Amino acid sequence: MLKIYIVGITILLIAILANGLVIKLGVKSWYDFISLLSNDGSLGFNKLSIIDYLWLFIGYPFVLGFGYWIGDKIYHQIFT
Repeated sequence: MLKIYIVGITILLIAILANGLVIKLGVKSWYDFISLLSNDGSLGFNKLSIIDYLWLFIGYPFVLGFGYWIGDKIYHQIFT
């Protein structure tokens, strides 16, 4: 249970940092994407650039996976 908690906290911290960075860079976050879909329906897809698509569907999952990997490494460093 402790491993799940440590990994979860690490993913959360990485996600917060990643979202802050993309906002500074002007790339759409998932919050922006969901807002577009809520306001414009399927037309919201037309308002995304290729960079937004690459970030949302390739970069962000990769970054969160990296957060899992870091959390797992932290857990194993402390408890094994």
